[in-house]
Amino acid sequence: MAWDWLNHSSYLAAFLVGLLGGVHCLGMCGGIVSALTFSLPAAQRNHPATLFPILLAYNTGRIGGYTLAGALAGGIGAAFLSLGGLDSVRHGLQVFAALFTIALGLYLAGIWAGVAQVENAGRTLWRHIEPLGRRFMPVNSPAKALPLGFVWGWLPCGLVYSVLIWTLSAGSVAKGALLMLAFGLATLPNLLLMGAAAAKLAKFTRNQTVKRVAGLLVVGLGLLLLWQAF
Repeated sequence: MAWDWLNHSSYLAAFLVGLLGGVHCLGMCGGIVSALTFSLPAAQRNHPATLFPILLAYNTGRIGGYTLAGALAGGIGAAFLSLGGLDSVRHGLQVFAALFTIALGLYLAGIWAGVAQVENAGRTLWRHIEPLGRRFMPVNSPAKALPLGFVWGWLPCGLVYSVLIWTLSAGSVAKGALLMLAFGLATLPNLLLMGAAAAKLAKFTRNQTVKRVAGLLVVGLGLLLLWQAF
C-alpha cells in the first residue's frame, strides 16, 4: 500500500516540479522555441494556424523524449527490484525517491540549487545526440518539428535530469514513463503559450511567494514520503 501511494504521490510532485519550474524551462528551451519561430517565413510565422502545429509537434516530440527516458530509467530501477525481491532494495528506492523529492522542492523554493549540478552528467551524452537534430533543420513543418523536439528533449537540463534520476525509483517501465510524462505535460504551458499569455504565466511562476510555497509543498510531500519509507 505504501509503495503504491508513493508512486501516485510522485506523479503529483513531478507535475508541480514541471509547472513551477517553468521559468527554468523558458530559460533552457525558450530560446530554441523562439529560434524555431523566427526561422519561419514571416507569412507562416505570423499566422497561428500554421505556427501552432509546428510548436505543438516540437513539444510533443520533446515530451515523448522525456517519456521514453522515464521508461528506460523505470526499467533500470525495476531490474534492481527484481534481484530476488529484496526488501532492502525496495526500501532504498523509497528513501531515494523521498530525498530527491525534498531536493527538488528546495530547488523550486530557491533555497538550494544542488540539483542543477546534474546537468554536467549529461553533457557527454548530449555531444553524441545533438548532431542528430541538425538533420531536421530548418524546421518548416510539423514533420520536422516532431523528431527535432524528440532529440532536444535530451538536452542537458538539471531539472529534467534530476526528475529522470528520481524516476529510477518508480518501480516499473510504465510508472517511470508516467512520471516523466506528468513532468513533461506540466512544462507545456510555458513553452507552448506565446506572447502576453506566456509573459503572464512566467510572471506568476517567477513570483517569490508562489515559488516558496510550491517548493515547500513539494518538500513537505518528500518528508511525508520519507516518513512512509520508515
